[in-house]
Amino acid sequence: MEKISAKEKSIRELLKDKRYLIDYYQREYKWQTKQVKELIEDLVECFLEDYDPEDSREKIANYSKYYLGAIIICEKDAQKYIIDGQQRLTTLTLLLIYLRNILKDEDQKAKLYSLVFSDVFGKKTYNIDVEERKPYLDELVKGNVPDINGVSESIENLIESYKEIPTFFPDDFDDKAFLYFSDWLIENVYLVEITTHVEEDAYKIFETMNDRGLSLTPIEMLKSYLLSRISDTNKRNEAAKVWREKVEALRRLGKK
Repeated sequence: MEKISAKEKSIRELLKDKRYLIDYYQREYKWQTKQVKELIEDLVECFLEDYDPEDSREKIANYSKYYLGAIIICEKDAQKYIIDGQQRLTTLTLLLIYLRNILKDEDQKAKLYSLVFSDVFGKKTYNIDVEERKPYLDELVKGNVPDINGVSESIENLIESYKEIPTFFPDDFDDKAFLYFSDWLIENVYLVEITTHVEEDAYKIFETMNDRGLSLTPIEMLKSYLLSRISDTNKRNEAAKVWREKVEALRRLGKK
């Protein structure tokens, strides 16, 4: 019987050349200004406690570590599925894309590239592989901000979060500060990766844990409960698709 394991990993170890899928009972990207602001400002504050422009880049290794809590991964069918933590990982991906777009150091840009994409048999995919997001992330990587008219709530949150990232950095952050911050982010920021190979175990852990800064809603918990009871994968995926369509249709009707 496969055991549940937990391992501390840096952002680089967690994302470099990795590909994660989001399982049927994981929610859409829900983070908005409050959660993104809290995450990035906390990271910047921790970094600035040690940052000295006179330091060499090697000295960043001695800067303080920052822990972002735990994520839950289920490994099945030779794939890695994010059960809990995609809000943080998606936001970190947006931050990495932003840093890659503004940095001038080509070597560092290439390093960040490998954390945003994975390359398997010549096919490039995003580290969090969600088909709906791909065209919008493609535009962000090019430095463009897509139009949000007519997009789903999840995509709208994704684009708006990216647009706001620059506002969460101090005005006096210069090129060197951003370069050093990117080094610190990928090497000194850690998460605990909890891995299981059994869906039932993953679901039990999922019920007891919430993403950082945004609790699961009753409707999201109901979704995960209902879909986890469908054993046929195709029927379960179809049910998840119908669920998303109905919830999106209700959202477009407005809160009233």
